Amino acid sequence: MKTLSILLAGLSAFSATAGAALPKDQLGSPMFGYVGKQVFGENAVVRFDPRVKVDFPKIAENQRSFPVQVDARGIPGVMRIVIFADMNPIQQSIDFTLANAEPFIATRIKLDQRTPVRGAVQLKDGSWLVSGGWIDAAGGGCSAPPVSRVKGDWAQHLGESRGRLWESAGAARIMLSFRHPMDTGFVDNIPAYYLEQIKVTSSGGSAIGTVHMQASVAEDPVLTLMPKIKPGESVSFDGRDTNGIEYAGTLTAATVNAAVQGAGR
Repeated sequence: MKTLSILLAGLSAFSATAGAALPKDQLGSPMFGYVGKQVFGENAVVRFDPRVKVDFPKIAENQRSFPVQVDARGIPGVMRIVIFADMNPIQQSIDFTLANAEPFIATRIKLDQRTPVRGAVQLKDGSWLVSGGWIDAAGGGCSAPPVSRVKGDWAQHLGESRGRLWESAGAARIMLSFRHPMDTGFVDNIPAYYLEQIKVTSSGGSAIGTVHMQASVAEDPVLTLMPKIKPGESVSFDGRDTNGIEYAGTLTAATVNAAVQGAGR
């Protein structure tokens, strides 16, 4: 009996710390339970919250390049933003760890079929808030060869990057674009190959944030962020792809509304 009491006490303690299951999906996705565990972890506290504003077009005109924006500026304490699509073979596209940046990111992803597209934000206490919606798509975005592969000129542009910096009284905004095929590995004889990380810093030496990407981000990735910088500060970015090709560049106040060529290495 003593052994049984110890076992029951242990099970009770485990249950108390095991964490709640994922909430019932408001979108009714059959994949949310599986994908949610990959994104949030096993024991995370997850809530649906419309303050996580996930904006995208009502119609997917191009399943290879579908614009998605996540804006959580109305939520205090956001530390991380994730963009994912339940039905994609590579569900997660973006994982943005914030430092000195507003909780905002915009990019373009691939769609392989009709799917929920979601944005999730992690707060300082480790909990998650999530929102999103369904989008109809013709499919094939993850399994079609990139345009640059069809043209055959992709290797000539590796390492190229461009950017713009806008300053305003409220917040700065930067847009970064990179030439890269972003191969998913689902096309015959073309292995997975993608731009995997971009770090952004200010000239004052403070980190703005780090964006981790997966191959489900669209070919020639584009990122829009809102850094918290002082007037006149420049912004630098430094990244790499899965083959070790590096991307780097600096945007200054003088580059407002002007494209700047980044230096590939």
